[in-house]
Amino acid sequence: MPVIVSLLMVALLIFALVDAIMRPDEDVRFLPKIAWVIIIILMPLLGSVLWFTIGRVYGPPRPAPWREHTDRAAVRTTQAAPPSVADPRAADPRSTEQQIADLDREIEEWRLRAEVEKRRQQGGSADGG
Repeated sequence: MPVIVSLLMVALLIFALVDAIMRPDEDVRFLPKIAWVIIIILMPLLGSVLWFTIGRVYGPPRPAPWREHTDRAAVRTTQAAPPSVADPRAADPRSTEQQIADLDREIEEWRLRAEVEKRRQQGGSADGG
């Protein structure tokens, strides 16, 4: 059992150390990155726990440093492409009340057109008979 605990502590130490070294400087909180590395090495269990609880910033994943050049190329190609579909709600400067009033007018217009068409069909069938 002590061997398993020791292996888990060493794994935690290595994982915390690699994470602290590979993490970008802007994702490190409260202390410089080198200070965190020293704390993790000198106090493996406490330093690792402190690193994962307060030392690093959790957020959206960032690209790995060795893949950064390929990700930049992908970003350039996606930025050059025109947007496929724009959100129609974002371009409409009217208020909600104005939009509702316009929809009510449009509904009334379609209702009146349907009524006119219905009367034309009724009048055409009466004349033809």
